[in-house]
Amino acid sequence: MLARALAAPPTLGTGRLICIDGLAGSGKTTLARELAALAPDAVVLGTDEMLEGWRGLPGLGASVEALLRPLAADRPGTWRRWDWYDDRWAETRTVHPVPLLVLEGVGSAAAAYDDLVTLLVWVEADRETRLARWLARDGEDQRPHWADWLADEAALHERDDTRSRADIVIRT
Repeated sequence: MLARALAAPPTLGTGRLICIDGLAGSGKTTLARELAALAPDAVVLGTDEMLEGWRGLPGLGASVEALLRPLAADRPGTWRRWDWYDDRWAETRTVHPVPLLVLEGVGSAAAAYDDLVTLLVWVEADRETRLARWLARDGEDQRPHWADWLADEAALHERDDTRSRADIVIRT
């Protein structure tokens, strides 16, 4: 993945953008961490912090696009962090142009900014595995959000046709 992205022409200003999208609990964050270990100069952002709470997935694409468009013009981009503990927006963060930006998370590869994506990786796993990983990460008390999240996730990926746009599909 890394070699393929770095060999491609820049798509994000003078840099490149890898989006690791897919289903909740499929292993996107793990894959992004492994990629970051191979590319220490890469900036990795998890889009979970860009969501407006559990039902924020429909608005994620606009938030990410607002970050990416300035970067595509080789200017700093900004994004606002969601504080999951206080259930509200927190500080605004700045990302400066970098040679490689890796976005990971459900909905990280919205069709609206497909022109900026160097490599789109789709990660999936069976539903039982995903739920087990999700609960291990977020805790049993978050189980009530699972059904709504799955519905929002399915609607988003159907609308953006994300899996079929992927350059690489990984099943974990």
